[in-house]
Amino acid sequence: MSERTFSLQQLLEEDQRYPLPAYQFIREGLVYAHEVLRMGQAAHPSDRHITGQELCEALRLYALEQFGFMAKTVLNNWGIFSTNDFGEIVYNLIRIGHMRKSESDRREDFHNVYDFETAFEPQFAVMEREH
Repeated sequence: MSERTFSLQQLLEEDQRYPLPAYQFIREGLVYAHEVLRMGQAAHPSDRHITGQELCEALRLYALEQFGFMAKTVLNNWGIFSTNDFGEIVYNLIRIGHMRKSESDRREDFHNVYDFETAFEPQFAVMEREH
């Protein structure tokens, strides 16, 4: 068993607030932020960095893309009820070495970035009718 897998399993045993799919979602959302949304672009891949607020927005868009109208329900099912929960998961991943942070990053960067009650509501484009 690899050290990374063991440390994630150990984390899940130590902190049972969030299941494995929640952690996988955060890691996939970070990839989505970099590769699809092109956030944190830098000349060298190891220098790529996005802020907590940017990651929250990327996770919102990724959830909507992955789960559509069920995004909030899926996240809530994983124990994620606010952007604060995103921060808790990120900082757990940082603690076990699965993510990194810069000197300027703080857990508070994830606090109340947006309102979960409205952030995942469908957005409908209003089309004007030609007369």
